[in-house]
Amino acid sequence: AWLATAMAIGRLLGTGPSDWGTVIAQPLAAVSVGLVGGEALLDLCYEEDSAADVDMNVVMTGDGRFVEVQGTAEGASYSRQDLDRLLDLAEHGIREILEVGRRTLQSCR
Repeated sequence: AWLATAMAIGRLLGTGPSDWGTVIAQPLAAVSVGLVGGEALLDLCYEEDSAADVDMNVVMTGDGRFVEVQGTAEGASYSRQDLDRLLDLAEHGIREILEVGRRTLQSCR
């Protein structure tokens, strides 16, 4: 949604990404993560999600701040160490998504 909004604003304003800060304060991305059989997974498919012991959604801004963290123990409770592992994995995935988005916006200039 952030990427589509940024592209639409760019077309409306006729400007490049560096000028959008007055309209979009931060890029934004979201991922799902979970624990399936003790393994931390990023972007769970339906089969993984339905078998997950822990299911979590994480939304972060481009500067690494959290917008939403929603995690549920579906099959078993989880530890603080598991939570940290899932948040680290989510942050890694979100950073990758935002980098692809930034490169895409640069190529649209």
